[in-house]
Amino acid sequence: MLLAMKRLALFILLLALPAFAQPAGWKTRLAESLPLLGHRNWILIVDSAYPLQSSPGVETIETNASQLEVVSAVLDAINHSIHVRPDIFMDAELPFVPEADAPGVSAYRTQIAGLLRGYKIQSLPHEKVIARIDEAGKTFHILVLKTSLTIPYTSVFIQLNCKYWSDDAESRLRQKMSASAR
Repeated sequence: MLLAMKRLALFILLLALPAFAQPAGWKTRLAESLPLLGHRNWILIVDSAYPLQSSPGVETIETNASQLEVVSAVLDAINHSIHVRPDIFMDAELPFVPEADAPGVSAYRTQIAGLLRGYKIQSLPHEKVIARIDEAGKTFHILVLKTSLTIPYTSVFIQLNCKYWSDDAESRLRQKMSASAR
């Protein structure tokens, strides 16, 4: 009888465990997602006012972390991957945001420049970057990592590209194909 009660208690405990389980953190979700992502997918590291997008291919995760921490972790994960490399986009508005309207923006610009040193960064107006992401979200997965940053135009938009096939290799391939079609 005592053994049966112990088994019943263990069974009830095992049933109740999922209710106490914590959702996976953003770092875990990034680690799970990255092997599945490839060229044409995006990872966005955004400020806290970035809107929740409704496209079916967009997944948004609240990190409760600083933006610089998240950017650093994402780039580290991408750099350690075997299959993708980052094409980085930032808002063209950022260099023009005045300190008087957004306290901390000057320090942020210095810090993000240091973090992204060595990467090619493409600067586009915010609405153009959003339009690209909206279009990509119709077909490809977009992972949005919301941060605790409260400075406008600070989002870092990373379009993933193939690590083992360069843009130059693609261009040479297309030239060969075009020449053979003549």
